[in-house]
Amino acid sequence: MRIILAGTGSAVGKTTIATGIMKALSEKYNVQPFKVGPDYIDPSYHTLATGNTSRNLDSFFMHDGQVRDSFIKGMDGKDIAVIEGVRGLYEGIDSVNDIGSTASIAKSLKAPVILIINSRSLVKSAAALVLGFKTLDPEINIAGVILNKVKNKAHYEKTKRSIEEITGTEVIGGIVRDDSISIEQRHLGLVPARERENSLKFIDIWCETIKNSIDLDRLVEIARTAPKIDSNLEPIWNKLNSKKVKIGVAYDEVFNFYYKENIESLEANGAKVEYFSPLKDENLPDIDGLYIGGGYPELFSKELSLNESMLKDIKDFHLDNRPIFAECGGLMYLMNSIHEDKVVDVYPYKSVLTDRVQALKYTIAEVQEDNIISKKGEVFHGHEFHYSKVIVDKPQHRFAFKITRGKGSYDFMDGFMERNTLASYVHTHVAAMPNFGGNLCLSALEK
Repeated sequence: MRIILAGTGSAVGKTTIATGIMKALSEKYNVQPFKVGPDYIDPSYHTLATGNTSRNLDSFFMHDGQVRDSFIKGMDGKDIAVIEGVRGLYEGIDSVNDIGSTASIAKSLKAPVILIINSRSLVKSAAALVLGFKTLDPEINIAGVILNKVKNKAHYEKTKRSIEEITGTEVIGGIVRDDSISIEQRHLGLVPARERENSLKFIDIWCETIKNSIDLDRLVEIARTAPKIDSNLEPIWNKLNSKKVKIGVAYDEVFNFYYKENIESLEANGAKVEYFSPLKDENLPDIDGLYIGGGYPELFSKELSLNESMLKDIKDFHLDNRPIFAECGGLMYLMNSIHEDKVVDVYPYKSVLTDRVQALKYTIAEVQEDNIISKKGEVFHGHEFHYSKVIVDKPQHRFAFKITRGKGSYDFMDGFMERNTLASYVHTHVAAMPNFGGNLCLSALEK
């Protein structure tokens, strides 16, 4: 069983509705959540709501067969998939094709779609929206509609009648607008659920709202109509190593932006993953390699700088030529300082937070030199999303990647190289770099 919850655009309430549905269905089913697109924040809410780690599906990172492979892997032992879309149903990296869109995932998985509409001040015009979305691409099975932000029951009933009689598409629920259940934003989107002590309270509120507003039994019936996936699968990672190795992964309030499949690719290549906190732990665990993902180190720079024993351990690990791979927030942590707070100092540059976004884009990178995760000549897809920047007047390091789509860290280059340490603003998904886990594990064995 699978269902996609897609919006007519951004800010229609997809995340609150999807998370509430996931939580409500979890009372009866083992729900596997998914998120379309490169996103770490929304999946954190999905994970809290269901108890299962949310996974990302993205046709810019993944071929059709990889989308199906990732989906099948995620569904092992689960009853139903609830897939939250990204932006509007048809929005992708191009104004004509489907790449990067929710529609592309719907096609790859042959999944029915529930269209979410912000119906404030709409009645008959809502039917026009549904007609347009249905006729644009007949391959997309828009099987139902959810009306968000209806004024009252009368408004809901009038809009429901208009959509059903004009478009032949059933409306399975309507949610009365209530700004009190919205959640705060941060410069990278919604506040991560991991940081919010009251996140579960919000999720419970969304769940009760959903149970009182949406026909969940009908939603499950629609999910049951999805046909069996019998198209070709393509592995999202390659197995290069079978020897045992220990990889440390920074994971706490500061660093928690990881794709589940990246971690699984390490485990598939012989790694025992050792989680640790750069914020709270005094020392690194006994490990052979290190992976520091993204997050919000700029909000914890003072606390990170005070943990001097951890800073020294990571610097010594680097000086011992052990492999360290850092993405975005991890890159900031390896610089000389964040704001004026001293951090690891692998690289002699300052990282600072700015008041405007520095990069927000899908990226394409060409590998210029062999490194701990990739080989010269490879081309991979990734994404950038950050308000911070590294101040580099004159680079003192080689760069692993040439950015042909996107911005990078400096002059369309990225991947600062120093000994066996690699730090990049580009977020990597293993589906776009299938040898990621194997190469990192092999690098950890070399010393």
